Amino acid sequence: MDPRISRYAVEHTSPLDPGLEAIARATRDQTASPGMMSGLVEARLLQTLVRLAAASRVLEVGTFTGFGALAMAEVLQPSGTVTTLEADPDNAALARAHFAAHPSGTRVELLTGDALELLKTLTGPFDLAYVDAWKSDYPAYFELVLPLLAAHGIMVFDNVLRQGRALEENDPVGAFNDMIQADARVGNALLTVGDGVLLVWPREPPRAG
Repeated sequence: MDPRISRYAVEHTSPLDPGLEAIARATRDQTASPGMMSGLVEARLLQTLVRLAAASRVLEVGTFTGFGALAMAEVLQPSGTVTTLEADPDNAALARAHFAAHPSGTRVELLTGDALELLKTLTGPFDLAYVDAWKSDYPAYFELVLPLLAAHGIMVFDNVLRQGRALEENDPVGAFNDMIQADARVGNALLTVGDGVLLVWPREPPRAG
């Protein structure tokens, strides 16, 4: 995307509240890969989806420093929770510190370990699931999360364009996008937000008669 368009989008998106901005700044200053954090426009998109779904239970695969989890926790229904999964213990420790310092942190439950194993222990339904973890495992995450999703729920997969590499032959995320496009169980929309956001939702079962 033309960088001027990206800047324009940011300039015309509501800024973060001070608490989230502090976490975004800490992520940029204290981590080796700050680009793994969701950008402003994507964070606001996630909040919009949580609001539209009137979500009370949200699942996140890939916590990183906790920015995305807190963004979604801010707009949950009363008594709602975000369950977030993180494999890296250093990221998990940093996220816990951020949760402790933020007013919405009490609404976040952080589980540490391999998401492929942790997902098997969870009970749905979740109103929204945000997946931003190992890209090669996206097909497995999809199959594990789909049964946990509410009938009206939606899955959100991040980085599905991979700076254009998804268009190349044999790219694993490109293959995942093709898989979702061909799956009759779900509907989907690929948005050119950030590095590509794929929205996926269960199709209604055919009506008898």
